[in-house]
Amino acid sequence: MEETKWLSLEEIQAFLAGSEAIKFSAVGRKEVYGWVERVLVGYEYAGLGKAEKGLVRRYLEKMTGLSRAQVTRLIAAYRAKGRVKAATYRRHRFVTRYSGSDVDLLAYVDKAHGNLSGPATRRILGREHAVHGIAAYERLAGISVAQIYRLRATAAYRKSNVSYEPTRPTVIRIGERRKPVPGGRPGYLRIDTVHQRDFEGAKGVYHVNAVDEVTQWQIMAATPRISEWWMIPLLEAILEQFPFPIRGFHSDNGSEYINRDVAGLLGKLLIEQTKSRSRHSNDNGLVEAKNGAVIRKHLGYGYIDAQHAGVITGFYREHLNPYVNFHRPCAVPEQRHLGNGRIERVYRRWATPYELLREVEGWESGLRPDLAAEQLEAQAMAQSDTEAALEMQRAKRELFRHIGRKTA
Repeated sequence: MEETKWLSLEEIQAFLAGSEAIKFSAVGRKEVYGWVERVLVGYEYAGLGKAEKGLVRRYLEKMTGLSRAQVTRLIAAYRAKGRVKAATYRRHRFVTRYSGSDVDLLAYVDKAHGNLSGPATRRILGREHAVHGIAAYERLAGISVAQIYRLRATAAYRKSNVSYEPTRPTVIRIGERRKPVPGGRPGYLRIDTVHQRDFEGAKGVYHVNAVDEVTQWQIMAATPRISEWWMIPLLEAILEQFPFPIRGFHSDNGSEYINRDVAGLLGKLLIEQTKSRSRHSNDNGLVEAKNGAVIRKHLGYGYIDAQHAGVITGFYREHLNPYVNFHRPCAVPEQRHLGNGRIERVYRRWATPYELLREVEGWESGLRPDLAAEQLEAQAMAQSDTEAALEMQRAKRELFRHIGRKTA
């Protein structure tokens, strides 16, 4: 911006009055600031009166297009230092404690020792300086474990130590991560664990719930612990109570099921083991629904001491398991394909698991070798549905009196 002729204060006032509807905008901060400085010097701004200063200020605003606040800051800078100069922006930077040579030295140590853990590497760096007296390790001697890992993540470190590999997640190769495909055949179980909460540091009892996907045949049992010592015999007892051979065993990713002991048991029985997939929350939805509709309904949510696991298992075997399989109807899903891969489940029919088992083609020949169809029929017809329900409720009251709780 250049002035061909300096205007008098009267001419500036006339110019502002005549150009009120016109707006100017300046280009280039360095040139604008230089022009503002020349105007302030030329009109001897510091010696002007209040009205004249306001006139010059308005003139600067009009010609540069700057706001009133910006012009005020420029005038303040001129009055303080006698100059109007653009400040050089300097980004804030933290003090660099470890130099590039320190990163190279860390990479050198890691490569020599085969990339040890952070705490072990920190100890080595400290010993190199304190014990062996090597001055190059002075800064690294006090490095934190977290800072070691941060330096290892830098590009400079990776260039110096190409052998470094970040920690990889442990892959547990037990059970195939997929949804079971029973193909209309019974014997594909969905299994889950229900915990009867803790109380004052004492563990409550655990319920193990296994449901067949096709017939919804359900077997429940209880255990004081979910370690291998308790789970293996419990699972064997559960599998023996199903009237048909077990072909598939599907669970979530809990360690009580995904371990070598359970995998060995299932492998010995030639049972396929699968586990739930990531981001598929409904993979084990059938047994989770039964957890609430059966176990929580009859045993509740309150604390039950683990010592009562044996009594609860007896109640399951003698009363609740026969009741839910022979006398308690459950909803039978029908799938509707809505297009675009969407499936809607409709529940129009209700039937007991025993009735669903009898609908399977060739179900009699598919039973366990030691079990005949006549035995199942006799068990189903021994009591009416209501008689079986009343007998189960009586046994449940006895159970709660034994464990010291009241029924709902």
